[in-house]
Amino acid sequence: MTERWDAVVVGSGPNGLAAAITLARSDRQVLVVEGADHVGGGLHSDQIGPGLVRDRGAAVMPFAVGSPFLTTLDLADHGLQWAFPEVQYSHPLDGGRAGAALRDLDETAALLGTDGGRYRRLLRPFAERWFDLATDLLQPIVHWPRHPLLLARFGLVALPSSRALARMFEVDETRAMLAGCAAHGVLPLTAPLTASFATIFAASAHAEGWPVAVGGSQRVADALASLLASLGGEIRTGERIRALRELPPATALLFDLDPRQVVDICGDALPARYRRRLQRFEFGPGVFKVDYVLDGPVPWADPHSGASGTVHVGGTFEESMEAEAEVAAGGHPERPFVLVAQQPVADPSRVREGQQVLWSYTHVPHGSPLDRSDAIERQIERFAPGFRDRIVERHPMSPARLEAANPNLVGGDITGGSHRGTQLFARPRLLHPHRTPNPALFLCSASTPPGGGVHGMAGHHGARAALAGILG
Repeated sequence: MTERWDAVVVGSGPNGLAAAITLARSDRQVLVVEGADHVGGGLHSDQIGPGLVRDRGAAVMPFAVGSPFLTTLDLADHGLQWAFPEVQYSHPLDGGRAGAALRDLDETAALLGTDGGRYRRLLRPFAERWFDLATDLLQPIVHWPRHPLLLARFGLVALPSSRALARMFEVDETRAMLAGCAAHGVLPLTAPLTASFATIFAASAHAEGWPVAVGGSQRVADALASLLASLGGEIRTGERIRALRELPPATALLFDLDPRQVVDICGDALPARYRRRLQRFEFGPGVFKVDYVLDGPVPWADPHSGASGTVHVGGTFEESMEAEAEVAAGGHPERPFVLVAQQPVADPSRVREGQQVLWSYTHVPHGSPLDRSDAIERQIERFAPGFRDRIVERHPMSPARLEAANPNLVGGDITGGSHRGTQLFARPRLLHPHRTPNPALFLCSASTPPGGGVHGMAGHHGARAALAGILG
């Protein structure tokens, strides 16, 4: 008998798994097909040495513990444990100083001197009502908000550039912290709406925190896969799909893939005009990633960075702003913004015989072929004298190597597509972004709202669109 499914999901990243779980919870028969030999996409972890876990993609996941969808799942019953650092993130400055975000908002404000009151007033409404805010923000832009006054208040803060937001503050540490959070948007910090990234990332640190998964990010994917199996879903790995005819019969097909791959697979099943729209989808800058094996912790000059799960290494606000502007213009800054994750700070199980893995990346122009290892190391050494003496091994990953390992990372873009202009909202179009003109085909990747991050919301929305449409 020929098998037939209610839905087949292509791709098993956090969004693909979230889509499948949403459908399975609605009593649909679901199959997930994954091209790699493991589930997870950007959540993959492996061993870089005996007992040393390396997170190949996502490392620190504030939006996973703050996701309106993922937090409805009993993932602890499927083996997932979160570990939180003492300091959620830090931003070192010259002279052994650093801005530091503790979980407690008031304690953080107390570290910021004359900026403390303003910092508290900026973030308290959003940190205290995080899930109300996230429920509206992590939706497609065209929807009826559940908390319109809160969303309007956020909009007033979010609309300007992060440079304009930073002008509200006078303490170097505060301004630097905002730069580090804003840089997650992978846009020039002078661009409108970049204040939204600064505010939402900063608020998340005081709302739910910035945790790591105990044992590696793969544990998140494995827990999602285990939950899906318990709901009757099936996953097949090692099956790279290149055409619709390679998929088993199904009422609905959902793609946790970038728009380029969707066009290649679906071909004439999508109208030419819509295919052209997907082909015009713009990808953003890439990242150059280096995983280091160290013979001890990073010797940061300031103690807060030593206790931090995430360290934004970029110097002052102005330095970070200049670095991100140069990347956006196609350059490679001498002093780049570097994002560092120190998972062993929160998860000591990742330390083996005194050695540990340090996770790092810097933004580079899309598809850049340049090796940025030296620039990353010089920048870390600047704030952690003696860092290079701790390095046992280096494992660099260029944008090309990142894309080869995970085809969704086009040109090394880890955000699912550029946030420039209207594409922050219209991913790949403004109205019904998870639907396609073909009523049986749906999108559910980070190239749809609400974009990148381990929150599963794009997958959840894609599945809801299928349920409201052909599966209804």
